[in-house]
Amino acid sequence: MRIGVIADTHGLLHPRVADVFANVDHIVHAGDIGGEHVLRALRKLAPVTAVLGNNDDAEGLDVVRKTIGGVRLLITHILPRPHKLRAEVAASLRKAPADVVVFGHSHLPHNEVVDGVRFFNPASAGPRRFDYPTSVGMIEGSAVVHIALDERSVAALTARMNQLSRRG
Repeated sequence: MRIGVIADTHGLLHPRVADVFANVDHIVHAGDIGGEHVLRALRKLAPVTAVLGNNDDAEGLDVVRKTIGGVRLLITHILPRPHKLRAEVAASLRKAPADVVVFGHSHLPHNEVVDGVRFFNPASAGPRRFDYPTSVGMIEGSAVVHIALDERSVAALTARMNQLSRRG
């Protein structure tokens, strides 16, 4: 089972997303979608599970649980940090475990295991912001990886990885 992970498209679907997600079984969008047209395009590739972000006329605080191919996901837009969870996220994890917490909002790539749970932010697949990477993610079995959508983002993924933990 291959799960494509995307966030922070802000109304722009990078042209490489269709190729990268061509053979996925499901797509998870972690918010700041930027319009139904983005979800329609993703649904042409695979079924989509999405949460709304703070730029989607929502607060970005939804917590959605989904099991896909045996992988227990908790999906939210605003975490904000793996070591400083929002109260609703922490309560949901206490109530039922998750294998992977997928989140967005920061536009920063994240892939870290904290207390036995993987926290994954694919970074932004939308408009380029600062020197952050433009990327998506892929979950396949126990492998959870980032995929850069352009050459510049390869180095940016390394430079920006897991900053949410390094800053506090």
